Amino acid sequence: MTSKPLRLLFVSTPVGPLGTGLGGGVELTLYNIAQEMIRRGHQLQIVAPSDSTWDSLPVVQIPGNLQIIAQSQERTDPITMPENSVLANMWDYARQVQGEYDLIVNFAYDWLPLYLTPFFQRPIAHLISMGSLSNALDQIIRQVATQFPSTIGFHSLAQAATFVLDEQFFCLSNGIDVSLYEFCAQPKQQLAWVGRISPEKGLEDAIAVAQITHIPLKIMGKLQDKSYWEQIRQNYPNAPFEYLGFLSTSQMQQVVRQCRALLMTHRWVEAFGNVAIEALACGVPVISYRRGGPAEIVKDGKTGFLVEPDSIPGLVNAVSRLDEINRHTCRASAETEFSLEALGDRFEQWFMEILNF
Repeated sequence: MTSKPLRLLFVSTPVGPLGTGLGGGVELTLYNIAQEMIRRGHQLQIVAPSDSTWDSLPVVQIPGNLQIIAQSQERTDPITMPENSVLANMWDYARQVQGEYDLIVNFAYDWLPLYLTPFFQRPIAHLISMGSLSNALDQIIRQVATQFPSTIGFHSLAQAATFVLDEQFFCLSNGIDVSLYEFCAQPKQQLAWVGRISPEKGLEDAIAVAQITHIPLKIMGKLQDKSYWEQIRQNYPNAPFEYLGFLSTSQMQQVVRQCRALLMTHRWVEAFGNVAIEALACGVPVISYRRGGPAEIVKDGKTGFLVEPDSIPGLVNAVSRLDEINRHTCRASAETEFSLEALGDRFEQWFMEILNF
């Protein structure tokens, strides 16, 4: 879309090194956008915490202590940073090299980069990765949206609505390299659940479905809250589930594509739900609570089912109707709406708007 190559500086999430899964969906989002921008001929540098393992992309490793994840804090908690904060160190680096770039893109769901925006000479685009969780963050997002129009980007309208912004923002959806996901027409008798294992993801509802339907559940994702996981195991000693750990995209899709459906049982407003489009790319229907981003991805009755939030009977009923879904329709949805090319077009348009090109 743009004839002029851009010089882009991507500043990653401060909650974990890239490649560890600690950053949740932000990691996949950053990886995919970076790949597509490089493919389009833009110059790109990523700034990330030390011990990031991405060898295929240009990453500057910044030492420092990781930031506490926002989901573990209360709405009214004060903004805090550890000593020798990797977040502060990454943004200090960005400040020093900003003259070499046209645009800085912030992937951190954190107060500091937003607060720093007016003090930088270069424009900063903020990709907000979660719904509203903190009063202080909400306030600074509103401030930046007013002072720097169009610099705030969201993944879904449901996510954006939690911030109640009057100003213009960009709704960017998400995308994946569909070629990395193999279509499977004949699944096994099993279900999938993919995500961080922490309370807001509602894993126990998916396990309850496995117990009721007697269909084995394959669980994949970063074990973030060990006590929550142990509680689930105590509560469901006989349910047919298996935890496979945090898997690479290649390993994960090999399991997911052989499943009859992906269950999404989130208790909070999921900003988007990358795993939904990853499942669709494999031809796997998505059964999700009608809450947050997944409600904008899943076409009810065509690429899966949307269920009343927190209704286990609703999930069970949807599982019983899976034969109504054509798996080829699921794959086609991923190819047309959530390809890297479509994602690149949306992000280029956003960057052009900010830079007034």
